[in-house]
Amino acid sequence: MLQTRQNSLGVRFEAQCRAFEKEPFPSLEVRKDRLKRLLALTEKHEAEICAAIDSDFSGRAQQETRLAELFVVRAGIRHAIRHLRGWMRERRVATSLPFLPGRNRLLPQPLGVVGIVSPWNYPFQLAVAPATAALAAGNRVLLKPSELTPKFSDLLARLVEEHFSPDEMCVVIGDAEVGKTFVSMPFDHLLFTGSTAVGRQVALAAAANLTPVTLELGGKSPAIFDASCDLDAAVASVAYGKLLNAGQTCIAPDYLMVPQGQSAAIATKLAAAMARLYPRLRDNPDYTAIVSERHHQRLSDMIAEAREGGADVTEVNPANEKLGVTDRKMAPVLVRNPGETLRLMREEIFGPVLPILEYGTVDDAIEHVNRGECPLALYWFGKDSANRQRVMRETVAGGVTVNDCMMHLVQERQPFGGVGESGMGAYHGEWGFRTFSKEKPIFVQSRLSAGGLLRPPYGRTFERLFRLLNLIG
Repeated sequence: MLQTRQNSLGVRFEAQCRAFEKEPFPSLEVRKDRLKRLLALTEKHEAEICAAIDSDFSGRAQQETRLAELFVVRAGIRHAIRHLRGWMRERRVATSLPFLPGRNRLLPQPLGVVGIVSPWNYPFQLAVAPATAALAAGNRVLLKPSELTPKFSDLLARLVEEHFSPDEMCVVIGDAEVGKTFVSMPFDHLLFTGSTAVGRQVALAAAANLTPVTLELGGKSPAIFDASCDLDAAVASVAYGKLLNAGQTCIAPDYLMVPQGQSAAIATKLAAAMARLYPRLRDNPDYTAIVSERHHQRLSDMIAEAREGGADVTEVNPANEKLGVTDRKMAPVLVRNPGETLRLMREEIFGPVLPILEYGTVDDAIEHVNRGECPLALYWFGKDSANRQRVMRETVAGGVTVNDCMMHLVQERQPFGGVGESGMGAYHGEWGFRTFSKEKPIFVQSRLSAGGLLRPPYGRTFERLFRLLNLIG
């Protein structure tokens, strides 16, 4: 069976390569048509998409899928359609004086066949958003969704087959072994969204083919409450940002830093804010389940280790329900003053568990963030512009939202991507178009060029002209 799937993958890849060779620079009309068909896919099948994701998670609100996945993707597609003509345009670039009257141009050229490996946590958004950018740039797309969301993956394969020919865009279904084969294909560009550990393996596999990669990874994204923040608003924002999709979000706040002496009071406020969002958990359709038993157990082990290590652990279970027996629901957990050697302080949590740390000064907060690997996101809450500027300039993160959570992700006029351990490269909007394009420099020589005077045989004319070039250059 595995061999059959691998052979099928090779056939699909070759078909897309041959199709690209026949149409290496799709017109604006062709690209817009593909984007409109992608938009139609999201609009005509909303209920099916929501139902499949809900089933894979054993409980995720269709409102959450509509907002965090479908809305975000549609906004991105519409933005691309509106701006594609300008993105595709051959641009004039200034020409240095010694090379006038020649002129420079920059032509965004499609790369060829793009591979996209998408994760399970936002299976629609993180598959279709990069596909939007790749199609806008004029490429063919092979897409490998996660095996942890099988119903959605099967649905996506069927919907793509209905709306696209296989040599335009195609979905490859399979397990981790198929995934390994997929990332080893000689794509013209490969985008992977997932964990840092697997991202390293993807980069190694791609390197064998010199395939350029965009890695959208994760990490421990901090939220920092400055002493000047509006505490109630900040708490409400972090509660929502942490519990969206039950914390299974790559840019969710991974831990919270609060001023010295305030962790107990802020934990109480956070628990109240979480209870207002989710007054019950087990049968609440608004509250998402953990995607698999393995991930549920991983989170339970982290919490148990924190308790055993002496941390102050508070479970936020407003209705005192028994969870995790016949379902994979997990109550939110607040962990005050955790030891730095705990797993939940060393690994990305990816669940509804929020450590709360205290800091003394802004220097302490900055030093703590910088002591770890560069996070995918950073959140700062406060009114003190001097402190904000210091945190913005003296820490490194993939992206930042100030006085809210996660909003930088949905800005189509801004790039989204990680840095260091949290990834490389970026997409969204024009940055996605550029990621999947080769910006080809073109120099157009003028018939009035004096360059011929610099050719052999060398003599006095060369020396005079060379001195002039040095003066004006």
